[in-house]
Amino acid sequence: MRFNRSALTVSALAALALGGSTALATPAAAAPNTTPQKVCGSSYKTVNSAPVGTRGTVYLTYNATNGKNCVVTIRNNPGTSMDMSSWIYVPDTGEGGDDYGSYTSYAGPVYVYGKAHCVDWGGSIGNVYVQITGSNCAALKEKRVTTVR
Repeated sequence: MRFNRSALTVSALAALALGGSTALATPAAAAPNTTPQKVCGSSYKTVNSAPVGTRGTVYLTYNATNGKNCVVTIRNNPGTSMDMSSWIYVPDTGEGGDDYGSYTSYAGPVYVYGKAHCVDWGGSIGNVYVQITGSNCAALKEKRVTTVR
């Protein structure tokens, strides 16, 4: 009986030691904790993206089944809340949407029907803003602008 108690004590101490070191381990600093497909949906494929300075990336995704685009801005290093945004606009139809707020990881998703239409889209993280106009229009060349305010 004494052996069993000792074995249990050693096992419990080992588990605490491993758990303690695991709890103190730091996560990878350069890896975002999500993807555009996790945010927009697995049927959405990334068709375009733009860096938001060194802070993250804004993604334009498309679902061929329903003809909708989705935009999401994802930080490279999730952490404390900061101002972020995602937006999309279809000039031909006047339809659009946006998501502005204080977030720890991503802004969005923002959906709009965009099949066979050019789209304007973008996002921001902190004081870095990205705007893409005339995007995904076949032969037309898009225009990209990054602004730091």
